[in-house]
Amino acid sequence: MLSSFEIIPQTTLLILAVTSFLTSLMTASLGAGGGVMMLGVMGQLLPVQVIIPVHGLVQLGSNAGRAMMSIEHIDFKMIVKWLPGILLGGSVGLFFLVSLPPKIMYLSIASFILFLCWGPKLPTCAVSRKGLFFMSSITSLIGLFVGASGPLVGAFLKQIYQTRMVLIATFALIMSMQHLTKLMVFGLAGFDLLAWLFPVVIMIVTGMAGTWLGLKLSSRLRDSSYQTVFNFVLTLLALRLIWLSFH
Repeated sequence: MLSSFEIIPQTTLLILAVTSFLTSLMTASLGAGGGVMMLGVMGQLLPVQVIIPVHGLVQLGSNAGRAMMSIEHIDFKMIVKWLPGILLGGSVGLFFLVSLPPKIMYLSIASFILFLCWGPKLPTCAVSRKGLFFMSSITSLIGLFVGASGPLVGAFLKQIYQTRMVLIATFALIMSMQHLTKLMVFGLAGFDLLAWLFPVVIMIVTGMAGTWLGLKLSSRLRDSSYQTVFNFVLTLLALRLIWLSFH
């Protein structure tokens, strides 16, 4: 097995560790955005074939840490409703683990995020058991191909929760489950997760430090102010996806 320094240089590992801290701080304090930013940095520094599974490992650690730190706020009834779709999306993805046209994917996700942020509230059927099953299946499947489905999940959950900490905590556990399913799919497809274990652990540790600080900062925001900030962050992410679709 290769050593960690044969996989990536020390300088690259340092940049990724700092990025993990900053992006985890962002997600914990603002609710979303860190995963997409982390994916963007990894896209500049890592081989293309390892970006999504390595990103999934790091995000699993980051989201699981945030879920544990805010476990008393998790809506476990929502978790139970979300889980079947995650399993279905991952199972389907195992048979279609191919690169989809990024332009179509980015534009579709960006459009839906903007609609969820600034459009009318979702109808009751969208947050019913069937609606949640559809959304959880689609976002789990999308995560296998584009890496970060967090903004889409966050924009959807924003329509359901008005309380800041319930949104952050529930979002963290849902994303943990999605990333765990993603890693199982890539593991079955033959990706060597253990070879990347050391650099990933470093990024998870710095990410948990960022999560701890981000949750402290988040506690100082009023729920009404948080919704405005959350919409703003998601809108910026949607605009970035639109920009990527044309470049």
